[in-house]
Amino acid sequence: MNIVCLDMEGVLTPEIWIEFSKVSGIPELSRTTRDEPDYDKLMRWRIGILKERGFGIREIQNVIARIDPLPGAREFLDELRKRTQTIILSDTFEEFAFPLIEKLGMPTIFCNSLEITENGEITGIRMRCKESKLTTVKALQSIGFDTIAVGDSYNDLGMILNSKAGFLFRTTPAIRKEYPMLKAFETHEELLDAICQVL
Repeated sequence: MNIVCLDMEGVLTPEIWIEFSKVSGIPELSRTTRDEPDYDKLMRWRIGILKERGFGIREIQNVIARIDPLPGAREFLDELRKRTQTIILSDTFEEFAFPLIEKLGMPTIFCNSLEITENGEITGIRMRCKESKLTTVKALQSIGFDTIAVGDSYNDLGMILNSKAGFLFRTTPAIRKEYPMLKAFETHEELLDAICQVL
């Protein structure tokens, strides 16, 4: 039995932090896991900038409310879910993801959560488990699934490299160069074809 594990940001939706960076006028916040492999370090740094600038959960959620899935992402996901089980594995947070998941037709997502004070300040993160994408792929394999994984960033490589098949989607030139053995695609149509060939 197959199950497809998709990253969310960069594969199905725009990068939330990049969008917030544009609206808030804080260019540093455009740094993502495409640039920084250490997610914990990246999030501590982001939270520090938010505190310094006086931004909290409400400001970020206001930006997220205006974000739509990437063009073609909903159609890709709908077609993929007709053919096989699909789950989104993301290092984002419930407080960010759910408005976007609704626009994608309510697929299953495993993600993390934020620590937020009563006044909306983001003070920390609660990770679902260590190396959550890789851990989840291995757990799915332990109960009889063959995984097919798709992502765009450094934090996706564990699940991609440890799956029956794995693909990069709209990734960076640096990641392509470091992992030339991985097929990389730029359109959802190409990606759907590649997945269907290994189902």
